[in-house]
Amino acid sequence: MSKKDNGASLILAYLNEKNRPYSSQDVYCNLQKQHGLGKTAVVKAMELLAAEGKIKEKIYGKQKIYFADQFKDGNGAPPKAMDGQISALSAEVQSLTQSCKQLDAELKELNSSLTTEEMVAEIRELKAECSGYKARLDKIKSATNHVTPEEKAKVYKERDVYVKEWKKRKRLASDMMNAILEGYPKSKKEFLEDVGVETDEDCKVSVPST
Repeated sequence: MSKKDNGASLILAYLNEKNRPYSSQDVYCNLQKQHGLGKTAVVKAMELLAAEGKIKEKIYGKQKIYFADQFKDGNGAPPKAMDGQISALSAEVQSLTQSCKQLDAELKELNSSLTTEEMVAEIRELKAECSGYKARLDKIKSATNHVTPEEKAKVYKERDVYVKEWKKRKRLASDMMNAILEGYPKSKKEFLEDVGVETDEDCKVSVPST
């Protein structure tokens, strides 16, 4: 590669080899590390190649897309070698369309669920409520000759109800966080720190058995 062409020959060879559309940013990211091309040089080289008719340029909104010129025989028909690729790309488009529909359905379902802030607030409220019942239960269990067997049975029955509700809500909260984490750019630990969620493990508590 000579300094004079600012990487144009390298970029042309790359686009012909890959045979797929790229923006100048894509080409810069893909070639910069190995060949040391500057972003400005890449942009100018691609604009020059397009102006010379060596590559094709399409504009989508504010973005320019470049790709190899595969129609140099002048008859307007794509080379036979591209037929298989076109079929593969068509199948990929169909697959991506189906995936988008599925993701859209999941998004609508998530939007109808609790928000992250609402979930965090409910978890805190439940923890406070559970702490209050635990303190009450400990007090009752430590007392002597003040609770009848019937009252004790009632307390344990209520305890079982709250423990089951604890498990249920913990499972719901976990499911919701896992759904959010599917599209969250950070780790689960970072997500919990970002939204201020404290887990049972953080508080060194565990759901008692029923």
